[in-house]
Amino acid sequence: MAKNIDVIVWSKQGCSYCDEVKTYLQQQGISYKTVDITHNDAFRDILEVKYGVRYVPVVEIGSNGVFKAVTEIGLEHLKAALAVDIPSHA
Repeated sequence: MAKNIDVIVWSKQGCSYCDEVKTYLQQQGISYKTVDITHNDAFRDILEVKYGVRYVPVVEIGSNGVFKAVTEIGLEHLKAALAVDIPSHA
């Protein structure tokens, strides 16, 4: 069983990389919240301030209000971050 973590996926409509991330999380049984930046450039501004990027997907992983972000494109980066935060056996 996985630790209690929060996962937030910053994404936009029509983003194949975003869809790939969400599909992977669903397949792994990891629940997540989505922040859709499609029609809200202010959300891009938030990403730039927090992480120095204006693109999606960005996946925030954390607990108790403390998050780290996966900003690199590619599932291998997400898998590596989740391997640290979600052990395969608890």
